Amino acid sequence: MTVTVAGGGGGGGDAGGGVWDSVVEITKVAQLKGSDPLLWVVQLSSSLNSAGVSLPSTELAQVLVSYICWDNNVPILWKFLEKALMLKIVPPLFLLALLSDRVIPCRRLQPTAYRLYLELLKRYAFTLKCQIHGPDYQKVMKSIDAVLHLSKNFGLPATEPGILVVEFIFSIVWQLLDASLDDEGLLELTPERKSRWPTQPLEMEIDSCNGFDEERTEYHERLHNMNTVMALEIIGKFLQNKVTSRIIYLARRNLPTYWVGFTQRIRLLGENSSALRNSKILTPEGLLQLVSDTRIVLSRECKTSSPKNFHAVITFRSLACSTGLRHGTSRSTLWLPLDLFLENVMDGYQVNSTSAIEIITGMIKTLKAINGTTWHDTFLGLWIAALRLVQRERDPIEGPKPRLDPRLCVLLSITPLVIADLIDEEEAAPNDETECRYSNQWKENKGPWERRNDLVSSLQVLGDYQGLLTPPQSVVSAANQAAAKAMLFLSGISVGSAYFECINMKDMPINCSGNLHHLIVEACISRDLLDTSAYFWHGYVNGRIDQIPRSVPTQVPGWSSFMKGAAFTPIMINALVSSPASSLAELEKVFAIAVKGSEDEKISAATILCGASLIRGWNVQEHAIQFITRLLSPPAPADCDGSYSHFISYAAMLNVLIVGIATVDCVQIFSLHGMVPQLACSLMPICEVFGSCVPNVSWTLPTGEEISAHAVFSSAFALLLKLWRFNHPPIDHGVGDVPTVGSQLTPEYLLSVRNSHLVSAESIHRDRNKRRLSAAASSSYPKPIFVDSFPKVKVWYRQHLRCIAATLSGLVHGTQVHQTVEELLNMMFRKINRGNQSLTSVGTGSSGSSGAVNEDSSLRPKLPAWDILEAVPFVVDAALTACTHGILSPRELATGLKDLADFLPACLATIVSYFSAEVSRGVWKPAFMNGMDWPSPAANLLNVEEHIKRILATTGVDIPSLAAAGGSYPATLPLPLAAFVSLTITYKIDKASERFLNLAGPALETLAAGCPWPCMPIVASLWTQKAKRWFDFLVFSASRTVFLHNSDAVVQLLKSCFTATLGLNTNSISSNGGVGALLGHGFGSHICGGISPVAPGILYLRVYRSIRDITFITEEILSLLMHSVREIASSGLPREKLEKLKTTKNGMRYQQVSHAEAMTKVKLAASLGASLVWLSGGLVLVQSVIKETLPSWFISVHRSEREGSDALDGLVTMLGGYALAYFAVLCGACAWGIDSSSSASKWRPNILGTHLEFLASALDGKISLGCDRATWRAYVSGFVSLMVGCTPTWVLEIDVEVLKRLSKGLTQWNEEELAMALLGIGGVGTMGAAAELIIEHDK
Repeated sequence: MTVTVAGGGGGGGDAGGGVWDSVVEITKVAQLKGSDPLLWVVQLSSSLNSAGVSLPSTELAQVLVSYICWDNNVPILWKFLEKALMLKIVPPLFLLALLSDRVIPCRRLQPTAYRLYLELLKRYAFTLKCQIHGPDYQKVMKSIDAVLHLSKNFGLPATEPGILVVEFIFSIVWQLLDASLDDEGLLELTPERKSRWPTQPLEMEIDSCNGFDEERTEYHERLHNMNTVMALEIIGKFLQNKVTSRIIYLARRNLPTYWVGFTQRIRLLGENSSALRNSKILTPEGLLQLVSDTRIVLSRECKTSSPKNFHAVITFRSLACSTGLRHGTSRSTLWLPLDLFLENVMDGYQVNSTSAIEIITGMIKTLKAINGTTWHDTFLGLWIAALRLVQRERDPIEGPKPRLDPRLCVLLSITPLVIADLIDEEEAAPNDETECRYSNQWKENKGPWERRNDLVSSLQVLGDYQGLLTPPQSVVSAANQAAAKAMLFLSGISVGSAYFECINMKDMPINCSGNLHHLIVEACISRDLLDTSAYFWHGYVNGRIDQIPRSVPTQVPGWSSFMKGAAFTPIMINALVSSPASSLAELEKVFAIAVKGSEDEKISAATILCGASLIRGWNVQEHAIQFITRLLSPPAPADCDGSYSHFISYAAMLNVLIVGIATVDCVQIFSLHGMVPQLACSLMPICEVFGSCVPNVSWTLPTGEEISAHAVFSSAFALLLKLWRFNHPPIDHGVGDVPTVGSQLTPEYLLSVRNSHLVSAESIHRDRNKRRLSAAASSSYPKPIFVDSFPKVKVWYRQHLRCIAATLSGLVHGTQVHQTVEELLNMMFRKINRGNQSLTSVGTGSSGSSGAVNEDSSLRPKLPAWDILEAVPFVVDAALTACTHGILSPRELATGLKDLADFLPACLATIVSYFSAEVSRGVWKPAFMNGMDWPSPAANLLNVEEHIKRILATTGVDIPSLAAAGGSYPATLPLPLAAFVSLTITYKIDKASERFLNLAGPALETLAAGCPWPCMPIVASLWTQKAKRWFDFLVFSASRTVFLHNSDAVVQLLKSCFTATLGLNTNSISSNGGVGALLGHGFGSHICGGISPVAPGILYLRVYRSIRDITFITEEILSLLMHSVREIASSGLPREKLEKLKTTKNGMRYQQVSHAEAMTKVKLAASLGASLVWLSGGLVLVQSVIKETLPSWFISVHRSEREGSDALDGLVTMLGGYALAYFAVLCGACAWGIDSSSSASKWRPNILGTHLEFLASALDGKISLGCDRATWRAYVSGFVSLMVGCTPTWVLEIDVEVLKRLSKGLTQWNEEELAMALLGIGGVGTMGAAAELIIEHDK
């Protein structure tokens, strides 16, 4: 017999066909003689060595298999084959591959051979370690690929032998699976109805196979059935074996499409196989469990080299996930970042371009992953955080700030929308695993409705938190109605909404007192998150009602009668304005009237939409907002030239809408829903059009009020400017040369965000919030909008930037601008007899006469608003210069400025720009606030200063150097600031002035805060004389400016935040702390003893935007984090006691502090630090911390780590590393998200890759570290562990070589399990290395 050997792997030297012919001859002779297999192997090895063939040889394996199959299929040759395997003259894996290819298809015709193959498989397929270390390992795997066509079948290039190992093991199991299905007639039930592997013999093989004698047929059939059972048991062994199961897990992660087909076959087998039921080793349920979604194959129970290393990383994560539920710190601390974020967005001085729904959804996913909680606990934590947010405003102080309504919006509108999006994400997800290949758990869902079911259970438990559910007084009626609705339903009494529009809850026969729980449940029912079965929950209502208290009047003005066609009367309109709509249909009818009704009806409909439905229509709030923005962008007629000129005919309605949404609360609600970019886009064309109109046309509102183009423009312009920090310098505070996110809210940026909502992407179809924003944007303007579309807006914005950046110049005598300046000055100071001298000549050196001043109002310039705004900086400059020269008195200056602002309220914005610029230049002489020339703060300045000091002291901030302005020296302000504050206090505090004061107020505070101390207390004192009921608000605002002038105050405030949160101000580590201590319950001086302590977290959240050196904050937070770790480790004990405790038998347990309690506190400290960094500087600061600050910290030497007892220092260094790891991962997760749904995630691969490159280089020894080794080891292990367990998507974005280097370093630390886990989720690029590491560390 002549055997032809195919080329490929294995040693062979220059051996030709003659060598292999001799192999066949030697085998044939030994076969005939019945030689001992050992003698055959010795003779064969000697012959091959003489011929220069290196062993083991793939060619030899091919020769032997070809010889046996099927002309010489006799028992002795199988013994020869086994002995060749035992003595390693053939590669076991390659031989098994050859046999798989030849034997499995012929298993029915050759049951004995199949049985022997299975026996060899059991014996040699699980001894992989010695085989990957064998000679020609790479060539052997390529030879296997050539035989089984692995690369072709799985679509992966054969770049690494480890990848081929994974494919080989997976293919062997799959071949056995398909063969077993085929044997039981089940293969036809698969979607493909066939196998991707050969399961039937080829014709030539059938012909060559020996036929069976009839008397042996029964034996072969029995053997065939036994083989099927054995094959299934081997499949189970592959899935159970520690090494092969992990290798198959790699196939599961990296070959998801194939895994879906594989598991479908497993399920089919488990449900229908009779052979499986006959197995004594494996049950159908056991087989299905082996491939179940809950089975964790790559265990991460990391081993460490020292038992004292605090159970290392995995214990760290498990503690991080669970100890908050068991030890001193309450469950609520798990959601500390969420509480901080929610309170942060309540700052009325800042609006967000990103929807709170999007941010909260990302945070919820992040915190759930990092805390390792269920959806039940996650939803409960979200509800509790939102309830705490509302309860902190139960006793609000008065002032121009967001009050209760935005907080109720978060609780009853934003939170249900977040949960609705999360539930929709789950229920709309595909059933297969192809789209969740990189999730932390493949199908972590317990069922198809896990999130919905967990929402129900969380709301049932929420009813037990009675202290948080007490409704604020303003919503008691709504809560009572919600409770009454449930009681009537349970009583079987059907009433419509009209019943509640006319009945008083006092008329109900039993107590129908409701709380926030009832409002939450109603909000969820309205969004189809719950059904009315919630009314049956135990304790949800107090009882049942036997009968309706009284009949409903046939006609009551309200939403019910409106929907039935009642007339649009003033009484009806007032009713609809004062009560929120309960359904989308009601709002749609109002919107239809606003579009198609008469002029008066349009105005009334606009008024209704801006009423209670916007403020407290929580169940339809997003629809009210969308309808308002659509009305702000009236559709253009067919013959429109694209100039937005058709807006003129909608002036009255537009003005009603703009004024209606201009309050602080409304702007905040728009911001929460992510509609600020769209609102800005709607306002810009209004400003463009009405700012270009000459004010010779007016419109009369139904109230009788007349409005002009100037009025419409001013209202729109003031609202537009609130949407970005226009009064701040272009580079407010930044990291390096990149400004923070907060200062990027420019017109261009807002429009770019709005345009991004139009972009059609796959994610929009899946994300309900993005669909809402996309629909809102496209319904107004379906195409992208740019600032260039609004040339007047762009010109003003450029002038505004120039005004801030450089000294005012460019006024040329005789130009139109110069003429406008003269006209405005004449209007402002017409009662002042100045002879022939022009005020402009004082500042510019030019002279001229403006002629006699006529007090006739007709002399007011009939100019477009944009022309006036262009001239205003020169007007204010001339007036201020005239005041310094004594031409104008301070009172005349303030009066003139007020006249200018009254003439065109939009001028206030340009006045702010000018004053902000001039104050920063410091060229003006001070103004003495003596009560004669300028208003005096003396009446209550000392009182204001005293309250500021008390607020700081109660917050833990002590600034001895805080100078008092109320002392012996006179109070002074820079002249521009004095002029501005004098202007603002001329405004009445009423609804008409509110929207302009809301524009001027933050600007005034920013202006005063930038001036030397005590300018801000002086300004606050002047305003408290004007608005006594705002005293608390003004004093609190003034106290914030201390931190802008004193960095030590910032450090003390941050320290107070850590101390309060961790409860470290006592000697007990289990002392109270957490969210309540950090954020408190609001602030005000009306509570006890004349003042209530301001929680440090509240004060910091209202301060950090004013701190220019934001990198200083990160350094202090890191320092305080490490200091807190030491405090946690020592339980707050003084050093004398610590020294006495050095001799304790268990040096790791100071003051009976368990590891679990310490780790819980460490996690809380890191969580606080990460949250503060993220909120303070956003994405840019977080990336700076990860890319620059942390590496610098590790390189630097920290001597403080080596102070104190050895036992304590050992614990501190280790806990410090874990704290930094948790801090870094949470920082990144807050900024980037744990997946790729956030737009910020695009920056993650670069920054995270740089950081991991640093870790890898340090592990390689290329970078010298200054920190303690234990700290470094804990950090690396903790960071990688959290990344693997919580943010696996991150790993996929990292360079494969970096992951391999990290894995190598971890392995050197005996952290093999963690190294395997890292490589295991690194994608196809690390799959081969992961497989080899799994095999290498098989023990």
